[in-house]
Amino acid sequence: MVVKSELEKLGLQLSSVNLGEVKTLNTVTDLQKATISEHLKPLGFELIDDKKSKTIDKIKTLIIDLVHNKNNEINTNLSDYLSSHLAQDYSNLSNLFSEVENTSIEKYFISQKIEKVKELLMYDEMSISEIAFYLNYSSVAYLSNQFKKVTGFSPTYYKQLKDKKRKQIEDL
Repeated sequence: MVVKSELEKLGLQLSSVNLGEVKTLNTVTDLQKATISEHLKPLGFELIDDKKSKTIDKIKTLIIDLVHNKNNEINTNLSDYLSSHLAQDYSNLSNLFSEVENTSIEKYFISQKIEKVKELLMYDEMSISEIAFYLNYSSVAYLSNQFKKVTGFSPTYYKQLKDKKRKQIEDL
């Protein structure tokens, strides 16, 4: 909404605004791109214009959407999912991502899943086994091992940390 509002203030006619992508009705000049960049940067957004950056951004957007919005419900493996959505060979996508981001697609995917696990642990509405099932982990042990590798804590200990930091209303 922020991006859409700012672009409309600049007089651009938009056909669509989605996560990581804006389509305009008219061609945007280099001068307009510079102006857009100046307006979006203070708001924490940046203009991505080269092909490599666009591809990296699309990979990240697909992974974030998959983990945080689609509950990791894919019927195929991640490499096939990305290849089919981006119409590119996975090895090319993987090499490009690793070159630019200094991490693998798989590690990025795992980090997103662990962030989702943290979020679900904080809400305290699901057990660890329910979270493992919800995020398509093969077992609670696998989720726990992966969580500990990334955070240094077990999911149970992490959940307890949250309880210790949080004060009850009557204690305030």
